Amino acid sequence: MEQNSSRKKPNILITGTPGTGKTTTSSSLSEATQLRHINVGELVKHKNLHDGWDDKLECYIINEDLVCDELEDMMEEGGNIVDHHGCDFFPERWFDRVVVLQTENSVLYDRLSRRGYTGPKLSNNIECEIFQVLLEEAKESYSKDIVVALKSDTIDDMNTNVATLTDWISSWTQTSS
Repeated sequence: MEQNSSRKKPNILITGTPGTGKTTTSSSLSEATQLRHINVGELVKHKNLHDGWDDKLECYIINEDLVCDELEDMMEEGGNIVDHHGCDFFPERWFDRVVVLQTENSVLYDRLSRRGYTGPKLSNNIECEIFQVLLEEAKESYSKDIVVALKSDTIDDMNTNVATLTDWISSWTQTSS
C-alpha cells in the first residue's frame, strides 16, 4: 500500500486479543513518539459510541459507524496510534502499519484471570488467540505488507516492540518528508 502523502505522520493500528498488551504498548509508543494514543474502548465509553451492554460478554456493543465517524478527521490528519481488539471495520486507507500483538496462551490466561475474566468471556478470548483470529482478520482487511505480528509475552517483548515501532515511525517520517 502506498504511503498516504497528505499525512506528515503515520497512523498505526495496534490490535490483538484482550490481554496481549495493546494499551501498555500503545501508551509507551505514544510517549516515545508523541503520536496520539486513541483507546477505542475508552472512546466508546466516554462518547457513548455503542448500542448498549452485552450481559453475556460483559462489554459494550460497539457502534462501528459512530466510531468511524468520530475518528475520521483525526485519522486524516495522521499521527495516531489506534488501540483496539478488532480491526476489520476501520477503513484500510487509515493505516500505514497494522500491528497484531500475540501472547502465549498460558500468559494470556493469567492476565485475563487477573482482570476478572471468567466463563465465556475468558474462554472466547483464549480461543481467539489460539486460532489467531485477529491476525487472520488483519491479513484479510489490510495489505499484507503493512501487517506485522509481534510477540508480547513479557515486559522485555513490549519494550522491544516499542523500540521497533519507534524506528519504523522514524523511517516513515523521513520517507514522507
